[in-house]
Amino acid sequence: MSTTQVQSIQSIDASSFHGDKAKIYSRDAKGVLGLAGEDTDAAYPHFLPVWDPNEQYGPLTEFEFSDPGLRADPALPNLFSKLNSDLKIKSLTPKFGTEVRGVQLSELTSKGKDELAFFVAQRGVVVFREQDLRDKPIDWLLEYSSHFGRNHIHPTSGAPRGHPEVHLVYRSKTEDAAENAFFKDHVSSVAWHSDVTYEKQPPGTTFLAILDGPESGGDTIFADTEEAYNRLSETFRQRLFGLEVLHSGVAQADASRNSGGVVRREPVENFHPLIREHPVTKKKALYVNQQFSRYIKGLKREETDAILGFLYDLLAKSADIQVRVSWESGTVVVWDNRRSVHSALVDWSGAGSSRHAFRLTPQAERPYEAAPVRL
Repeated sequence: MSTTQVQSIQSIDASSFHGDKAKIYSRDAKGVLGLAGEDTDAAYPHFLPVWDPNEQYGPLTEFEFSDPGLRADPALPNLFSKLNSDLKIKSLTPKFGTEVRGVQLSELTSKGKDELAFFVAQRGVVVFREQDLRDKPIDWLLEYSSHFGRNHIHPTSGAPRGHPEVHLVYRSKTEDAAENAFFKDHVSSVAWHSDVTYEKQPPGTTFLAILDGPESGGDTIFADTEEAYNRLSETFRQRLFGLEVLHSGVAQADASRNSGGVVRREPVENFHPLIREHPVTKKKALYVNQQFSRYIKGLKREETDAILGFLYDLLAKSADIQVRVSWESGTVVVWDNRRSVHSALVDWSGAGSSRHAFRLTPQAERPYEAAPVRL
């Protein structure tokens, strides 16, 4: 299996503006690219994406990070109060994924947010229903997410005007040219990844809130990289310890440039340990993904392909370590990018149904590997 980046319909849709797709976009006098026609008639117009070529940023600087989950009360009294008669908690699988009703994320205190980070680290992905985050001002949302780390500015994706820290997911309701073009050469839209792992300090606790979506379809699937690590034999784990993998943002930036999009910041590449430890749970997880991982330092190409190919298959084919999340109105999914990979699913026609969501992506610690337990 090749370790080069797997092209995904999600990346095409985010930054492809040529051909038929250009019909729904227009540029203003300053060169800012935005939506045109029927696509401007959105339920949350201030969350519609623009791509501003005038927004340019230098390299990200390192910052000191302490996970808020380390401050949390493990009993979670502020997140799941015993006095909350509306609280409903359901495990999606025994080890990975939880659905919660009756908790309003916007009303959490500072201690409640600490406990949220702790709980998400424990469960990997948590689906909160009937939330009002989409109704909050964008500045309020960014202040909220900054509790969990420094808000990341994506180098290529669409963002609300004046708010590059908000990553937008958007598929047009007026056409499906990108989908048709993609499926001419591919049989699946699945593209497993953890977000922007090429950064020196990639994301930890991450939020995705739905604004609009099809009546059915457009689900997101998550895989548990912690449990995937646990499935490996002790002997094989020992072989993986000490290995470092190059994660690259170059292909993503090149794809945006080649399709008429923007690059706000020059792409970076960083080596991260193949096995990383979580600062809150102290548990280990695989830290590779087919979108951004390129090769293992010190190994030959065929050796890299054999190891990474096996790990990619483990994550993609193990349905017993995965959950599939459907998007009801008002849903907010909070997941830990350090112990999971995910993929959106494009399984509906674009005509008549848009898929519109916003992501808040606080950065966390630089990935590290604790010393292995020797056999």
